Amino acid sequence: MTQRIPALGFDELPASIAERLRPKYERLGYLGEFFARTAHQEAALAAFIDFTESAKGALDMRIVELIALTVSVMKGVDYERNQHERLAVKLGFGRDWVREVERLAPDTADLAPLERDVQRLVIMAVEADGRGVTAELETVVERIGVADTVAVLMVMARYTTHALIVNCLGIQAPVPSIFDADPA
Repeated sequence: MTQRIPALGFDELPASIAERLRPKYERLGYLGEFFARTAHQEAALAAFIDFTESAKGALDMRIVELIALTVSVMKGVDYERNQHERLAVKLGFGRDWVREVERLAPDTADLAPLERDVQRLVIMAVEADGRGVTAELETVVERIGVADTVAVLMVMARYTTHALIVNCLGIQAPVPSIFDADPA
C-alpha cells in the first residue's frame, strides 16, 4: 500500500465532503479509507458521492447490493465486499442470500429471476468491459425498463471505479467478512 497519498482524518476533510459523509461516519463509527484517501480531490470526490446516490435512483436495494457484492468479489476488493455483506444482512437479505450472490453463478444461484439476470449482465459486462452483452442487457430492460437498466449500469460503473481505486491504493478491509468469524 502506498503511503504517498495520506489518509485524512474526518476533521481534516473539506467541509463539502464531511457534510456528505457525516451520516455514514456516525453510523459506522469510522471514516472509510477510500474517502480518507480520495478527499484530496474535493470536487471529484463530492461528485463521486453524489453520483453514487443518484445512480442508485429508485433501484431496489437488493439489486444495488447484488451489484456491489458481485463487482467487489470479481475485482477482489474485500474492503467493499465485507462492508456490503454486513449491509445486506442488516437490510434483512440474510447470509444465505449473500453467499449465493458471492458464488457468482447466476445460472444455478438460489436468487430471484431478476437478480439472476442482473448478476449475469454484471458478470459478463465486467469480464468483457461491456462488450457482447446485448442479449443480457435486453433481458434486463424487458424486466425493469430502460431507466432502471441504466441505473444498473451506472451502479455497476460506480463499484467498478471504486474497485480500481481501492486496488491501486492497496486499501485493506476495515472489517472482516461475515463468513470469517463463522464459516457456516
